[in-house]
Amino acid sequence: MRKMLYSSDYIDRRFTIINRLLLLTGKYQYDMDANHDSLANPYGMDTECENCPGLCETRENVLHGYGDVGGDFIFVAERPHAGADQTGVPFTGDDAGRQLQAILGQLGFARTPPDADEPDIQNAFLTYVTRCRHPDRTATDEEIRACEPYLNAEIRMINPEIIIPIGETTLRELAIDYTTRRPDSFDIAEEHATTIRGRGFELVPMISLTKQTDTHADAFVTHLKENIFTRDYRQTKGQRSR
Repeated sequence: MRKMLYSSDYIDRRFTIINRLLLLTGKYQYDMDANHDSLANPYGMDTECENCPGLCETRENVLHGYGDVGGDFIFVAERPHAGADQTGVPFTGDDAGRQLQAILGQLGFARTPPDADEPDIQNAFLTYVTRCRHPDRTATDEEIRACEPYLNAEIRMINPEIIIPIGETTLRELAIDYTTRRPDSFDIAEEHATTIRGRGFELVPMISLTKQTDTHADAFVTHLKENIFTRDYRQTKGQRSR
């Protein structure tokens, strides 16, 4: 796990250089201009990615981001759940997907019911740290590193105001580049439904969907409604470069 802390300007430059190099090598494929007519994989990222041979053998689908590319909020889970791996649509097809869709509906981000096969999402983008699912284990460090350029590209191109890390692994991974705290200082149970001020973004962590209770979900929705929606959370967006 990396522990170095960098300025936001350095991170912007680093991501720009890395992303251009990866596009030139062909190892990571995506379009830096979003397709605004599509909620599913709007950046045209590689749906036949073979960077992790072990996952290629077990996955059903490569799950890239889904939602509103102009959204102020980005929800990031560790990896696709079983339902999404089968349907090919993030956060659909199982209880975890319905849980998140219900939360999105309460917050005004989803205009469809919680069991929608193709959620109608506004002002939010849904994605993962790793894009493929292994049925018997979580992602390895190597697999997380292999998928990192996809997530970095989505975050930099969407340029959200609020990042919602779902689960402790996601929180610690995002903490590396987007907060000034050590990644191992975070405990998702303590950070759930709180606001962490980061570098150019605010993080509002959420307990893993498979471990959430109704109390957890209610606390998260209440926190956003009472502590985020009631103030001008967009005040810094125009000051950040994409």
